[in-house]
Amino acid sequence: MDVQQTERSIQEIWKMFAETDQRFKATDRKIEETARQIKDTDRQIADTDRQMKETARQIKDTDRQMKETARQIADTDRQMKETDRQMKATDRRIGELSGKWGRFVEGMVAPGVSRLFAERGIQVEKVYQRVRVAGMEIDVLAIDGGYAVLIEVKSTLGVDDVREHIERLGRFKIYFPEYADRQVVGAVAGIVIEEGVDRFAYKRGLYVIAQSGETVRILNDPDFKPRLY
Repeated sequence: MDVQQTERSIQEIWKMFAETDQRFKATDRKIEETARQIKDTDRQIADTDRQMKETARQIKDTDRQMKETARQIADTDRQMKETDRQMKATDRRIGELSGKWGRFVEGMVAPGVSRLFAERGIQVEKVYQRVRVAGMEIDVLAIDGGYAVLIEVKSTLGVDDVREHIERLGRFKIYFPEYADRQVVGAVAGIVIEEGVDRFAYKRGLYVIAQSGETVRILNDPDFKPRLY
């Protein structure tokens, strides 16, 4: 082999070494890039796993909170039902007590009506308790030859009771036409009379009857003139 051929062979060998070295370097770069991508993927997987665990924890917390809220709602509903039951029981007891007081007051007022109004020039002939027709009820109705006295009886007498009785007086002859020839007079009675209610009733022409010891009396002045209906 001559010198030229030997040099060409050596050059080709070096060229092959250089190309092989470049291929190794390229392969190393690919391996490094693949390793980096694998690390990135591992990191992403770890992040995803952490997020999933956090989401699972939040779901558990939400579920626990929802169960606690449901329990509180159930407790509140039970308390409301118990409160409603107690209120109904209280209303029933109040109604029973009010009815007993009303009957008690009427039992004091009715027996004294003849005496009370005789002192005011009205000679009562008949006294009726709890007189009812469709649309109207009168606690005590006292009748004489020329008058019909309508008495509203309350355990506690308030302004609204007076106003309602005045309306009742205005409609009396419509519901009781048999007394159309009578002069209608109004009176209100109560064991407890709220402050100012007595004067409110006086000014509207009503007699006011109150408890006095074991009996009752009319509070109006002797010269009081009732309103006639």
